Amino acid sequence: MKIIELFERKKLVYSFEIFPPKPTSPIERVYDTIEELSVLNPDYISVTYGAGGSVNNNRTAHLTHLIKDTYDIESVAHLTCIGASKADIDDILNELQEKKVNNILALRGDLGKTGVGEFTDSQMLKRHIRDNGNFGIAGACYPEGHLESNKDVDKDVWVMEKKEEAGAEFFISQLFFDNNVFYDFLEKTEKQGIKGPIQAGIMPVVNKRQIERVVSLCGATLPKKFLRIMDKYEHDKLALRDAGIAFALEQIVDLASAGVRGIHLYTMNNPHIAKTITRNLDFILSSINREAK
Repeated sequence: MKIIELFERKKLVYSFEIFPPKPTSPIERVYDTIEELSVLNPDYISVTYGAGGSVNNNRTAHLTHLIKDTYDIESVAHLTCIGASKADIDDILNELQEKKVNNILALRGDLGKTGVGEFTDSQMLKRHIRDNGNFGIAGACYPEGHLESNKDVDKDVWVMEKKEEAGAEFFISQLFFDNNVFYDFLEKTEKQGIKGPIQAGIMPVVNKRQIERVVSLCGATLPKKFLRIMDKYEHDKLALRDAGIAFALEQIVDLASAGVRGIHLYTMNNPHIAKTITRNLDFILSSINREAK
């Protein structure tokens, strides 16, 4: 099944993201995580390709196949094209087809030392996937603007339109901590004529080191309410974990009540976080999607 079909059937799509272990670690380390996430019945689970494409794509293909084949949950394989040749990408597409993975989140990837390769941006990758298979295609979007565009949201929304023209059927947003930022972003996409549904990317922050890394990578704005939580509980590991989960849960309830089309939870391979949030959303998700029937 293509993920866009889930959006056609449901008012709110709820999904998780996981990442493969590092190449030096056994892949079995993530099996228990998938097992625990599967009982939460997400609409799909996406598997990252690794920063800069550093994680062997065979692991992404293997895990997306495992999720679909063993647990009967739709999966999405992240695929970056930076530094890749068309032959490289074709090999990956063939493997995904053989493993019956139907959906790809097509990304350019982080610029590194390897050179650009044959694909200069994610639009080229999306067109290539569209023309060389029968995959559902997702694109990334940036409610506060991409760092490379100097956080120019209007420019990034224009790029979204190009991604849609290239084959993107729906979008997953970069994480954010201020829902008003996301609502303003949705207004801009509507004015631009973006048709595909947009999922809100939510990351529960459970330690100070994590948030420092997140801000350095994507430049997310930290509202005063969030900063108060960090200052109050940064020296109490369990208190900060619970406060971070509560903040993310409050975000999700507000977004769901405002009618967003999807929530994509960045689990950081932490089943406890996903379980706590999902179990508190059980009746809310059921109520919203019952309206669609």
